Amino acid sequence: KRPVLVGTISIEKSEVLSKKLKKAGIKHSVLNAKHHEQEAEIIAQAGQPGSVTIATNMAGRGTDIVLGEGIPDLGGLHILGTERHESRRIDNQLRGRSGRQGDKGSSRFYLSLEDDLLRIFGSDKISPLMARLGMEDGQPIEHTMVSKAVANAQKKVEAHNFDIRKHLLEYDDVMNRQREVLYALRREIINTENGKEVLLDMADEVVDEALDEIAHEKVYPEEWDIESLNELLERQFSVHIEKSSDHELLLQGSTKLELEHCNREKLHDAIMNEVTKAYEAKEEGIEPEFMRHVEKVIMLQVLDGLWKDHLLGMDHLKEGIGLRGYAQKNPLTEYKKEGFDLFSGMMIRIKEEITEYLFKVQVNQEVEMQEELASKPQNVVEHRGNSDPLEKPATVRRDEDKVGRNEPCPCGSGKKYKKCHGQ
Repeated sequence: KRPVLVGTISIEKSEVLSKKLKKAGIKHSVLNAKHHEQEAEIIAQAGQPGSVTIATNMAGRGTDIVLGEGIPDLGGLHILGTERHESRRIDNQLRGRSGRQGDKGSSRFYLSLEDDLLRIFGSDKISPLMARLGMEDGQPIEHTMVSKAVANAQKKVEAHNFDIRKHLLEYDDVMNRQREVLYALRREIINTENGKEVLLDMADEVVDEALDEIAHEKVYPEEWDIESLNELLERQFSVHIEKSSDHELLLQGSTKLELEHCNREKLHDAIMNEVTKAYEAKEEGIEPEFMRHVEKVIMLQVLDGLWKDHLLGMDHLKEGIGLRGYAQKNPLTEYKKEGFDLFSGMMIRIKEEITEYLFKVQVNQEVEMQEELASKPQNVVEHRGNSDPLEKPATVRRDEDKVGRNEPCPCGSGKKYKKCHGQ
């Protein structure tokens, strides 16, 4: 008797078929990737005379079924397909399990018009035609029309799956661009020698965004919402601003600005001057190197925490965005738009939380330094070759003074260095 390999498209269908063969009293083996330890033994027996093996498309891949003695003379391994797969490639892989390396073999597929492939993607003409011809249920149909219908259905499924993969790449591209922007900021924080500059740049952007709402061009200085501005400045930087009179602003109780001659730029520069002074006052009595370390740690903690929350939010957005199609909207366009809004909000929160933490953090240098020293091995000196183990690296000195990112650009354009040659 020739060995038979029965191919199924899923584990569930292989188990259903196994139960039916048991009822019919047919001895068989099931190869469905559920019992890894038995796979080698099942495959070894699958080519023996009279063996019946039920297999899914994934089980036992990469291993040839060796035919028993005298099987090639009987016609080799026979393949029975219970239904066609969504891809022609997988059907060909199933056929290819017989006739290996010059051996004889044969294959035959048995289909039903109620199979998922034909029911969902197949032609609607076959069933009505069979009914008109008086074909009864269970009667075999062998016609080129059926073969063409199956081939066309498989082409439709492959095209459908290709579109899905293509859309997945487009969705992934949205996340990839966001990741590039955030990782660039993260690398800047890690590689910078002076976290204070990065912090003051963030403070500058936070003040800019606040003034865009409170002191934009369409509002006269006398109508500025100073109370809202003061609330933000006190929360973020512990800087106070108030109207000392109808025509004058008072910053930190000392800096005065006349509203009549004031504009957005002057207000911005005055606020940033007081913000810088407030941070420099906080730095007094703290080792600069230790303060730079604290800045980096807090910046990275805030950035990483908000990025994790953002990734979760983008996953939730992606899960439900397909429903926008019912409202006649392109889900990908909506995903890009709302993803951008989420990302922009996250970048604003990163700057706000970093500035708020660093302007309000109380640094206990002695305790922190003791903990850091206790975690390091003592009196360890690395010595290589004939070099002096106590030799210090040479200090690099600048020929010109370093220009701060918020200082006027030396080129004379009148712009800030960070918005001119510091980009």
